[in-house]
Amino acid sequence: MRFVQSALLVIAAAASVSGCSRRGEVDELGTGIYAIRSTCPQVGIPAGTGDITLFSPAGRNDAAAIDVVATITNLRSQCNEDATYVNSTATFDIVATRRDAAQARQVTLPYYNVIAQGGSDVVAKKIGYVALNFAAGSLRAQTNAQATGRVARSAVALPEEVRRELTRIRRPGDADAAVDPMSDPVVRDAVAKATFEQLIGFQLTQDQLRYNATR
Repeated sequence: MRFVQSALLVIAAAASVSGCSRRGEVDELGTGIYAIRSTCPQVGIPAGTGDITLFSPAGRNDAAAIDVVATITNLRSQCNEDATYVNSTATFDIVATRRDAAQARQVTLPYYNVIAQGGSDVVAKKIGYVALNFAAGSLRAQTNAQATGRVARSAVALPEEVRRELTRIRRPGDADAAVDPMSDPVVRDAVAKATFEQLIGFQLTQDQLRYNATR
C-alpha cells in the first residue's frame, strides 16, 4: 500500500460497513435500481494480517516451535457524522492460544489502524498495542480493542456533476439506458477518490507476513 499524507483525515487509536436502505429495490417508476452510497468508511481486515504467530525459540518457524497464535475476529463498526467529519469506530476481539500453559503470562501484540482512500492509498496510519493475559494453567486468552478514525465530510462528497450523472433517471428506450455510468473513467475515479476504508490488522514483520502467505 502506498503511504501519502493528507490533512483531510485524522486517526486516533485506542486499541464500517454502514447501514443501507432500499439497496437493490426497484423504484416506483420502474426506471432502475436503488444503490445507496454511504459516506461511512467500510471496515475490514486485509488478507494475511488477521493472524499472528509467535515462535520460540526465535529463528524457527516449524510447527513444533509455535509459541502463541492470535486472531482478530468479530470486527464491527459504528459511524456517525457531524458538520465537519465522518467518525468511524471499529471494535474487535483478539483470541489467542499458547503452547505452554504452566505459568501465568502476558503477551503484547501490535496492530495497525489504517484509513485508505480509493482502495489503495493509505492516508493515515496508527499503531496500537493490545495485551493478552493468560491465566496459569490456561491455554487460551481473549481481549477486545477499538480503533477510531475520522474523515472530512468534504473528502467523501462527490462533485456535483458526478452526483448528477450517477442519479440521473434513465428510462427504457434512452440511448444510454443500458450504459453503466461507472464505465466512465471520470465518474469511476471520482467515486474511488471519495471512497474510504478503515482497515484493522496485526502489524507483522516481513517474516510473519511470509509465514502467513505460505503456511
